[in-house]
Amino acid sequence: MIIFADRVDAGQQLARELEFARGSDAVVFGIPRGGVVVAAEVSRALGLPLSAAVVRKLGAPHHEEYAVGAIAEGVKVVNADAVRRGGITAEELAAVEDVERVELARRQRLFAAEQPAAARTAIIVDDGIATGATALAACRALRAQGAVGVILAVPVAPAEWGPEPGVVDEYICPHPIRDFWAVGQFYGDFSQTDDEVVRRLLNDAATGPAAEGSPGR
Repeated sequence: MIIFADRVDAGQQLARELEFARGSDAVVFGIPRGGVVVAAEVSRALGLPLSAAVVRKLGAPHHEEYAVGAIAEGVKVVNADAVRRGGITAEELAAVEDVERVELARRQRLFAAEQPAAARTAIIVDDGIATGATALAACRALRAQGAVGVILAVPVAPAEWGPEPGVVDEYICPHPIRDFWAVGQFYGDFSQTDDEVVRRLLNDAATGPAAEGSPGR
């Protein structure tokens, strides 16, 4: 079931659900890589600053696309049920985490945040939710960085999924789907987003009108 032509279309649709944030102190944080494309459209539509919330999924050892947890700066989220169902040992999970921490550090250097979360409302955007591990890690990390409000906004997610109590102040998903197996099934174009696209979007936003009107600029 195709809902979005691509991530740009998804971002434009999601922005309509976030109109209430126009003119606020909010910063839009996209989760690299694909989530930044969606977030960039939200940022543009609402005139809000754009930044990146760098998170790395902890994939199952023999099924890397299936997240059993996620890490961000100072945060680790593990789905104990998923680990148990997958028969994943502590040693296997630790090995996955070691690899992902190297990539997390690389992406933190590459996508250095242009906008701080401290004393601002953080709108965390991804291109969709499958297990929710990466989204929750991003929300926890930005809260720890001092965000006074945390809004998680995604175009599509399983209908039965919701953030744990206290992790976010508001959760927005215009398309909760009951028959859900992968985020990509709802996109006409769900091709990979590379590092350079993310860097360009962040750089463009840093020099655009939203950035010029933001604190400290």
